[in-house]
Amino acid sequence: MNGNGIQAKVAELESKAEQLYGKEGAEKVRKAYAYAAKAHEGQKRSSGEPFIIHPVEVALILMELGLDVDTVVAGILHDVIEDTGVTLQQLEGEFGADIAKLVDGVTKLSRIEYKSKEEQQLESLRKMFVAMAKDIRVIIIKLADRLHNLRTLEYVDEEKQREKAYETLEIYAPLAHRLGIFKIKWELEDISLRYIDPKGYYDLVEKVAAKRREREAYIQDVIQTLKKKLDEMNIEAEIEGRPKNFYSIYRKMYMQHKSFEEIYDLLAIRVIVNSVRDCYAVLGIVHTLWKPIPGRFKDYIAVPKPNMYQSLHTTVIDSRGELFEIQIRTWDMHRTAEYGIAAHWKYKEGRKASTDLDEKLAWIRQLLEWQSDLKDFREFVETLKIDLFSDEVFVFTPKGDVIDLPKGAGPLDFAYAIHTEIGNKCVGAKVNGKLVPLDYELQTGDIVEIITSPSSRGPSRDWLKIVKTTQAKNKIKQWFKKERREENIERGKEMLEKEAKRQGYVLSQLLKNEWIEPILKKYGFHSIDDIYAAIGYGGLTTSQVLVRLINEYKRYQKVTASESEEVIAKQAKEGRPKRRTDNGIHVKGVDNILVRLARCCNPVPGDEIIGFITRGRGVSVHRADCVNVINIVPEERHRLVEVEWSGEDRASYNAEIQIIARDRHSLLADITSTLANMDIALTAVNARTNRVRQALINLSLEIKNTQQLEKVMRQLKKVPDILDVHRVNA
Repeated sequence: MNGNGIQAKVAELESKAEQLYGKEGAEKVRKAYAYAAKAHEGQKRSSGEPFIIHPVEVALILMELGLDVDTVVAGILHDVIEDTGVTLQQLEGEFGADIAKLVDGVTKLSRIEYKSKEEQQLESLRKMFVAMAKDIRVIIIKLADRLHNLRTLEYVDEEKQREKAYETLEIYAPLAHRLGIFKIKWELEDISLRYIDPKGYYDLVEKVAAKRREREAYIQDVIQTLKKKLDEMNIEAEIEGRPKNFYSIYRKMYMQHKSFEEIYDLLAIRVIVNSVRDCYAVLGIVHTLWKPIPGRFKDYIAVPKPNMYQSLHTTVIDSRGELFEIQIRTWDMHRTAEYGIAAHWKYKEGRKASTDLDEKLAWIRQLLEWQSDLKDFREFVETLKIDLFSDEVFVFTPKGDVIDLPKGAGPLDFAYAIHTEIGNKCVGAKVNGKLVPLDYELQTGDIVEIITSPSSRGPSRDWLKIVKTTQAKNKIKQWFKKERREENIERGKEMLEKEAKRQGYVLSQLLKNEWIEPILKKYGFHSIDDIYAAIGYGGLTTSQVLVRLINEYKRYQKVTASESEEVIAKQAKEGRPKRRTDNGIHVKGVDNILVRLARCCNPVPGDEIIGFITRGRGVSVHRADCVNVINIVPEERHRLVEVEWSGEDRASYNAEIQIIARDRHSLLADITSTLANMDIALTAVNARTNRVRQALINLSLEIKNTQQLEKVMRQLKKVPDILDVHRVNA
């Protein structure tokens, strides 16, 4: 860049400063520029241009993010202590303590003099967290500094390019993500990808450009359709196409093993409105214009991301089968989505201090408290995760390794996260040098030491009630499964007999081979002993087994195996009058026959139903919308018969629902409490978490009819953190 180019940049800097900060603020920026230009006089960058262009560009990036004037001034001065003869005291004398501390913070991030690159990266991480705990603006300046350096990376050698690119993806881009500054994050990722995999990057750019050209006209049609409808409803909105950044496409292709053609959300549509009310109104309009894709709706307004991101996301499909994503947010949400933490300074004027922001940054400040107890940089370890979630805790091993665990986890979860044998041989634990009980709840920053003994007899069954992580529970169950099979068989049989007796049955009357076989097949077992053993070590619950056996007992107790398809077909053909079967169902033209409720869809009174004549097992009754009925081959459709509920219900029917919720401590307890208050019997539970930290909980319930089921689902939706409740279809 020549002299004229530099002067143009300086003019842009001064013009924007006056626009953003007024005359007084602009004067501070001009003073900082003059001071830095004099200090850096004669210095050149790798590109050959005067060094002063770099701090000017950093300041422009900070202005674009909307930072306060002191941060912009510190951005202009951020290299003067490190690269010139200016001292911290001189800087403080000229610009005040606040700006001097910001510059000093950025300088300390750069002064890392260790022999190995690994040591440099670990110390860099440690220093960044300490700086963030003192003043988050230090990191925002550093991110702006890194972004401009990446923009001019072409002027350094290839080895340096790759080194900086990898470092950016490992440290700086995740930092930008955690702070919610997506505007910087996306550019950092895309530039880094260009130097790490140039061929893959440019191939992707070419493909995206070609596909984008194909879709541009289509997207404009979608925007016009939506705009017209919003105008009719008097909703003010700005609608635009939002291209997906290259790195996120690249990651999706290589991490999820997808081809480029399988990536359909290359271009999303963003709708920005004036209020939260308008957000949901637009969502309703979108879903009337196009059909929403199940499972692809995300409400980040009601449940914001940990980095404060808020928006409604929905994926819809049009009449031609085209899928596209629409994001809906307010202008405030949009600013936060683009600028993250930085938006706090740009739009805080006239508002109360943000306690929410302070809470979001609490995890950083905790690091300042306990980092002083660590003996050297290694104790921060490379595995320290930057992209923190509010429901996680981060604890140390005595050697300084960092282990992340879900909130509420204890020493046993920690032990099994380290190694299975450490967990199995655990006899006690110390936290911060003090003995604690095994049900102690770990806190971020705790240093945990597990006490083991070679003479330990192994896990206690009570541990299964203490541990929070699936990993720990599975390892404990595996130990019992492997080490104590005979004991597990005996224990499991005893538990099953006891529960059967409690429900009014003798176990032996339920153990018919034809009833046990489906259970063996479902869980991959070979014998009844395998079932006993699984119950004994906690792999199965007594309810999971008994509910199936009791249902079969009830269904089969008044019928014989001699009933055949021919008898059923003959009775149906003769057109005999409808009669109620023992299961509360009429079958047209059939008398005194076996009727079974299909397990694939679990019909209950109130559902539309249809019967299917099986071979030798009577009529199987399905919900009319059951996929197994819908997908019957044409040659078998003659087996379908008319059935209806008799009007005289059985005591209860089995129904399965799925709950999707934000994973948290005591969630399952709140759900079971709600069911107990409604006097609903819970017969089976299957709970797990997915990759986005949501709890997926399948419940089998005993209910009387669809009205009762709908009431149950409505009540469950009122439980805090539950996002959706729906009935499980076949």
